[in-house]
Amino acid sequence: MASHHHGHGHGHGHGHHHVDLEAGDRRVAGAIAVNLALTLAQIVGGLVSGSLALIADALHNLSDAMSLIIAFAARKIARRPADAEMTFGYGRAEVVAALVNYTTLILIGLYLGYEAIARLFAPEPVAGWIMVWIAGLALVVDLVTAALTYSMSKDSVNIRAAFLHNLADALGSVAVIVAGVAVLVFGWAWVDPVVTLGIAGYILWMSLAQIGGVIRILMLGAPPDLDTRAVLGHLREVEGVASVHHVHLWQMQENEPALDAHVAVHEGRWSEADAIKSRIKRSLGERFGIGHVTLEMECAAHACQGAEAIGHG
Repeated sequence: MASHHHGHGHGHGHGHHHVDLEAGDRRVAGAIAVNLALTLAQIVGGLVSGSLALIADALHNLSDAMSLIIAFAARKIARRPADAEMTFGYGRAEVVAALVNYTTLILIGLYLGYEAIARLFAPEPVAGWIMVWIAGLALVVDLVTAALTYSMSKDSVNIRAAFLHNLADALGSVAVIVAGVAVLVFGWAWVDPVVTLGIAGYILWMSLAQIGGVIRILMLGAPPDLDTRAVLGHLREVEGVASVHHVHLWQMQENEPALDAHVAVHEGRWSEADAIKSRIKRSLGERFGIGHVTLEMECAAHACQGAEAIGHG
């Protein structure tokens, strides 16, 4: 857990930290168990009642359980300290997990959409009561799981993915209940594939919206909330800095911006290089929350000539 000492001013004491993590782990484990049980009930119910919407909701719930399992494993892995093989530590396990998760969801969404459209052209009879009861049960479970993961979703891209799934599931379950009632009252079997399409569309929309940020971290993109030009401008204005080049700004993992740069010190001020370096580090931390800063100091007289400001160049 050493990664939290960068002084971002989150103000959390370290004494209670691993108690929180243990409790968090138990919550996630509980949520996984419940979601797996529910998935089974929904698949059986969907097969018995002939409702594709129930099966759509079940697959969504299964993806939930899977996302929680991946999140759970990634949380454990992410806490391992850095070692000789993984010198950056294991924090990115969560980001990789989120990528796997959203990719799977996109495939599930496409499959459900395809099945639902096929059903619209060849309707099948549906048993409404079973749909309503099982979707009702699912709704309760989704709300409980959402409540369990909500408080943890604020600081992890991973648990947030799981929380969003649960919220989506709760909506999916409401939609299935509505479809079941429509089948019971009006005998409208077509409502079932229509609801399925809605669930599939939602799964796709949500996953595609979220996967971009995850890919950005893995591609070593600059943190979305930091303006790279502003950071560069700020670096150049630090007293004693002649020029800055070879700047890399990326995220080590979610909420952990890092910066590498070559800094040329004005001629004749080389004796102040260390002071200038610590001034830069302090100001980057205070102003931009960049806690991981690596600087290569050079004398302006011998600095790389014509180097690119950003990248290796």
